[in-house]
Amino acid sequence: MATRVLPPALLPLILLLLLPLSARDTVAAGEDFPRDGRVIDLDESNFEAALGAIDFLFVDFYAPWCGHCKRLAPELDEAAPVLAGLSEPIVVAKVNADKYRKLGSKYGVDGFPTLMLFIHGVPIEYTGSRKADQLVRNLKKFVAPDVSILESDSAIKTFVENAGTSFPMFLGFGVNDSLIAEYGRKYKKRAWFAVAKDFSEDIMAAYEFDKVPALVAIHPKYKEQSLFYGPFEENFLEDFVRQSLLPLVVPINTETLKMLNDDQRKVVLTILEDDSDENSTQLVKILRSAANANRDLVFGYVGIKQWDEFVETFDVSKSSQLPKLLVWDRDEEYELVDGSERLEEGDQASQISQFLERYRAGRTTKKKISGPSFMGFLNSLVSLSSLCILIFVIALLVVMVYFAGQDDTPQPRRIHEE
Repeated sequence: MATRVLPPALLPLILLLLLPLSARDTVAAGEDFPRDGRVIDLDESNFEAALGAIDFLFVDFYAPWCGHCKRLAPELDEAAPVLAGLSEPIVVAKVNADKYRKLGSKYGVDGFPTLMLFIHGVPIEYTGSRKADQLVRNLKKFVAPDVSILESDSAIKTFVENAGTSFPMFLGFGVNDSLIAEYGRKYKKRAWFAVAKDFSEDIMAAYEFDKVPALVAIHPKYKEQSLFYGPFEENFLEDFVRQSLLPLVVPINTETLKMLNDDQRKVVLTILEDDSDENSTQLVKILRSAANANRDLVFGYVGIKQWDEFVETFDVSKSSQLPKLLVWDRDEEYELVDGSERLEEGDQASQISQFLERYRAGRTTKKKISGPSFMGFLNSLVSLSSLCILIFVIALLVVMVYFAGQDDTPQPRRIHEE
């Protein structure tokens, strides 16, 4: 019987079919993505392959003409090799979303730059600092365990040092880690969580607790610490975690205004002339004590010198008598407490207590803010770059229409016959 020889053209196909599935995927992808700390370019032809090949992919959706994008580029170049060297490496990539608009649209890109971290293909929008060092600190948190287990004093100290100051921390001492795990997953984008299994009396003294179980909430940036002894059941634990995501007294600025969007409590707002002077610093300490005893409210402060546009929405100007107290619903309404509109010199702690008593008794006058709502402020912060782009486009269209109406073709002169 004659032996039949397969045509040479079929051999590559047969070999491909014999490969394991993962190997076939690699061949199909046709892309070997570098992991050496370079910022890689992605487009519609290789983006999905990158998602499949890279566990942690940080993507900058940019536009070549965008000034913010140009300033971000060197920060990404600096951060990329550090992120690539982590125990859980993060690869940094960029996509020209102005050119590949279909890809940008798929992930909801509506402004530049838009930053997203893809964790096993699942996108999380990144809105934190864009400076290289802070960007590294923030992204390290995203790829860290939901809850870190700490077995010694040195592990506790290392964890706190590595966490930095950008996010609050929740340290459980003698707490069942399964109780904390739920909140570690739920609030992963906003805080660090850890459970210490072994610790000394020195650690207890350092974090100011004298019995276990205990949960310590720390805000390194604001040098604040709160303590929770339980009960570790029902809604009590989550209420403490949720309320402690913000510092006891919040300085109102563009960053913290966004943080308030995730909190449902009303804001006891103190309006000052200058939130950085000595008198204001002392007042904030008094407000911190009041905030600790009134966890159902957020306490915030803002100086007219620091943010007059925001302050003026509450009908406060530089000629107003300050400090002034009010309760803001975080949107379009606020309440003045009858007889306690401002703080006088003297015993300000008693005045604040009286303000809160009268507020809870309903002795208030409701007002409408005179400027944009909370969401209006938030949207104005988010879409400022988009507004600049819109103005530029409109101006460009006006110029184009103007010149289109100018006919440069010489017109023949008419000779009028007499």
